[in-house]
Amino acid sequence: MTLAEWLARIERLHPTEIEMGLERIGAVARRLGLLPLAAPAVVVAGTNGKGSTVTLIDALARAGGMRTVRYSSPHILCFNERVRCNGRPATDAELVAAFDAVEAARQGISLTYFEFSTLAALYWFAGQKPDLYILEVGLGGRLDAVNLVDADVAVMTSLGLDHTDWLGDTIEQIAFEKAGIRRAGKPLVCGAQNLPESIAERCAADGVELLRSGDQFGMADQLCWQKASGEQGAIGLLGPVPLGADNLACAVQALACLERLPDAAIPLVAQQTSAPGRAQALLINGVQWILDVGHNAEALERFAAQVPSAEGERRVLVAMLADKPARQALKAFESMRPRWYLAGLEGARGQSAQQLREALSNGEVASCFPSVAQAVECIREDSTSGDQVLVFGSFHTVAQAAMALGIDLE
Repeated sequence: MTLAEWLARIERLHPTEIEMGLERIGAVARRLGLLPLAAPAVVVAGTNGKGSTVTLIDALARAGGMRTVRYSSPHILCFNERVRCNGRPATDAELVAAFDAVEAARQGISLTYFEFSTLAALYWFAGQKPDLYILEVGLGGRLDAVNLVDADVAVMTSLGLDHTDWLGDTIEQIAFEKAGIRRAGKPLVCGAQNLPESIAERCAADGVELLRSGDQFGMADQLCWQKASGEQGAIGLLGPVPLGADNLACAVQALACLERLPDAAIPLVAQQTSAPGRAQALLINGVQWILDVGHNAEALERFAAQVPSAEGERRVLVAMLADKPARQALKAFESMRPRWYLAGLEGARGQSAQQLREALSNGEVASCFPSVAQAVECIREDSTSGDQVLVFGSFHTVAQAAMALGIDLE
């Protein structure tokens, strides 16, 4: 089978898209001999900032001479984006061989799309002989497929109300799920400013060293971190951090815990590292397009605060999934008084443009489109040099906009 055929098959393999728990995936992992890993692993969870933190850990580790493997999700344009070694995505042929191996080992055990993908990634990673595994949690933490791996350093970037159907509708419940990636005797790096004290108490009871932003590490006048010995380190930065100073602080602290932090490389890596779809600015025919995969209120408030001033007219293209809080998310942009272009997303989880229109405050003028591609076409006709276009609301939104624009985000 081709990679496309494999991906279509594993989408149909399990009766539900999501089934939390580690028993089934653990059984297949044992048959494949994937655990324990042959190199240290950093596992990253959080509501927002996971992908940026994973990217920064990867860039810093490679700057320090480490051979890295990185697993992240979801992808934007191509599944191969999820599975990388030293920054290089796995090829179709490499992924097909990994899927073949998982299929041979599962022996009738039902796996979800994400579980099958995680096992395939770990199988391929083992053959790359890495110095460091960097693994991004898919959903939650405690029962997520990635938590199959025992983290040498666990990282929790942030806490917010997202995926409440699966993780609970309070910060304490969500924190419990995400902090489930911690391991006794290993550090938990916490960038979340709103960590419930109950989680700190659980860490103490489990023998987990909790390192909290603002206490042991963080960004003030300088970027600060705590070494494994307890000694403090600090360095100045060259300017703004495209992927966020808070995410950088988590990445730096994670590598400091492993005693593999390349101190001198931090300022340059911080300034030069970016990631597709994270406040990504592109100039197309004189029009500035800024694409962001943010899809909850906290992420979009952060994105709105990063948006530079516009020389010409500001236009906003947004499309979201139905389970996302559109009213709270869009509110962050209303003060900009943009021209709104609302688009629908297909599928059972998609939200229509008309539903988004209802989420806007009264008086906001908006144009509605059945698809992102049609909205992009209209914006291109309307825009002139100097205008600014913000595109956000979902990974699907950014992917469809990029395809309609005919651009590669890498």
